[in-house]
Amino acid sequence: MSSSALLASEYLMRLAAEFDEPQTIENGPHGTRRILYMTGGSFDGAKLSGAVMPRGADWVTARPDGVFQLDIRLTLRADDGALIYVSSSGLFDIEPGKLGRLRRGEPMAASEYYFRTTLMFETGALRYGWPNRILAVGIGTRTPTGMSTEVFALT
Repeated sequence: MSSSALLASEYLMRLAAEFDEPQTIENGPHGTRRILYMTGGSFDGAKLSGAVMPRGADWVTARPDGVFQLDIRLTLRADDGALIYVSSSGLFDIEPGKLGRLRRGEPMAASEYYFRTTLMFETGALRYGWPNRILAVGIGTRTPTGMSTEVFALT
């Protein structure tokens, strides 16, 4: 394999969001869905920081194999007021016996589950045109009231 084919990344930010009580739609044709609306949050990195706006959400589908498929959409407001849309998809996998602990808000180490996402950004703010041109990956952690993701831009 040539060195040009190696994967490289650059740390972009820590993104944290708080969730409202989930809406659960059980036993639908595609599985059980949980809709987790965001009430706010923050993001912080060397090139970009600010607030996670309320009303974003994570539409989670519990697949038959026990893995949770994530469809996350939110808006960031940079410290200077610029708005940036984020679209993210991913997977969350946890042993069934540990899921109850998570839902009760008990602290859990990130090593006890798999939480990975891909992120794409969209903005019309010229000073932030660069996020429109990158694909990022996130390593997530659930918190008692939301989530925190370390985001890396693929270079």
